Amino acid sequence: MNLFYNHEILWPFCIIGDLIYMTSKTRMKITDVKLIQLKELESVGSIEPAWNKGGLMRFSRGGGSFTEVHTDEGIVGIGPGMDPSIIESVKNVVVGEDPFEIEQIAQRLKYYVHTLPYKGAAGVDVAIWDVIGKASGQPLYKLWGGSKDRMMPYASMILLSTPEERAELAGSLSEEGWKAIKLRLHHDTIKEDIRTVELVRDAVKDSMEIMVDANQAQSFGKWQPGVIWDFRRAFETATLLEELGVYWLEEPLQRHSFDDLARLNDSVAIPIAGGENNRGIHEFKTMLENNIYDVLQPESMVLDGITEVRKIGVLSELYGKEIVPHHGGGDIGVIAHLHLVASLPNAPYLELLNDPPIGSYAHKFSIFKNPPIVENGWISLPGSPGLGIEIDPAYIK
Repeated sequence: MNLFYNHEILWPFCIIGDLIYMTSKTRMKITDVKLIQLKELESVGSIEPAWNKGGLMRFSRGGGSFTEVHTDEGIVGIGPGMDPSIIESVKNVVVGEDPFEIEQIAQRLKYYVHTLPYKGAAGVDVAIWDVIGKASGQPLYKLWGGSKDRMMPYASMILLSTPEERAELAGSLSEEGWKAIKLRLHHDTIKEDIRTVELVRDAVKDSMEIMVDANQAQSFGKWQPGVIWDFRRAFETATLLEELGVYWLEEPLQRHSFDDLARLNDSVAIPIAGGENNRGIHEFKTMLENNIYDVLQPESMVLDGITEVRKIGVLSELYGKEIVPHHGGGDIGVIAHLHLVASLPNAPYLELLNDPPIGSYAHKFSIFKNPPIVENGWISLPGSPGLGIEIDPAYIK
C-alpha cells in the first residue's frame, strides 16, 4: 500500500484502494528555526582561487554551521547555515506557518529579511523543502517530478595554475572516471589560456567534456582582482575555444553588461554561460528575453533559496536554454541542487567543486553521515525523503 502524506493531517481516515482519505484537518506548523554550529575536525589547507587573485580559500573537514527548521509534527528539516544576525527576523516570518506554503513564505522572507549572498535565507528555504519532502515521504527530486536517479557532475576547478599542471590533473580525474571538467581561464594572455585547453584536451582526448570559466562577473562594478577582459578578448577567446570543442564559455564579461553579452552570444557559436551572482529572477528573465546566455547558472545561496531557482529552471526550459546551477556552497546547498537538476529535463550537469587534493569535494561532504560519492563519473540521488542526507553527529558541537 502506498502511503500519501497530506500536510493537512487527517483523523480519522479510511482506506480506499491504495489511497488514504482523511477527514478532519489541522495544519502542520513551523515551531522553531535553529542555527547549529559544526566542529572543525581537521584543517586541510588553503589555495588561491582563480577568481580572487591574492586571496585564499580555506578547506577543512567540518566547521561552519547548518540550519534546522522544527515543526509541531516532530519533523526537522536541514539547510545551509545562515548569518546569526538574521535568525530572529527569519523566525518572525516562518514560525507558526505551514511549511507547505513555501511560495508565500519565500516571498515574505525576501521582503522582511535583508541578506547577503551565501549568508542569507537560503538556509531556511532549503530546510523547509527538506521538511516538505520528509512529510511527503519522497526525495525532493521525485516530489519535483524528476525521473533521473543519477546525475553527471563536472569537476569544477578552483586554481588558475599552469597549463601543464591542469593537464596532469585532468588526466588523473579522467582515469578516476570523471566525464567533465571546468577550467578557470584568465591568464595574462590569450595564448596561455588556449594552451591550457589544448594540453587538457591532449591529456583526456574525448573522455571528458571541457567547460571554461573566465570569472569576469565577480564584481558589482567594473574592477576585480586579476585580468579583466574586454569584448575583443572575449570574442577572440570564444572563437578559439569553439575550435577546441569546448562545451561552454562562462562569464566572459561583467555581470550586468547585458548588451555586450547578447552581442557576443549572437556573434559566436560556442554556448555562453553565466548568472551565478545575479540576485533577482527578473534578471534571468531579461537574460532569456535577450538571448544573453545559453546556459543559466543561478545560485540558490545568492537567490536566497531553491524556490526561486526552480522557477528559473522552468523559464529556461520555455526558452530552450539549459540550466546548470552554481555550486551551492559546497555542502547542503549542493545536495539541494542535485535534487533540482535531477528534476529538470534541460539540466545536463551538476557543478561540483573538485580540485584535489586540497580542494576535493569530499572535504565539504565529510559532515554528512551518508555522503553521496562520485563513482565512474556519476553521482546517485539520495533515496531517502527530503534531501536524503543527515549530518554526522560527530561534527555537531
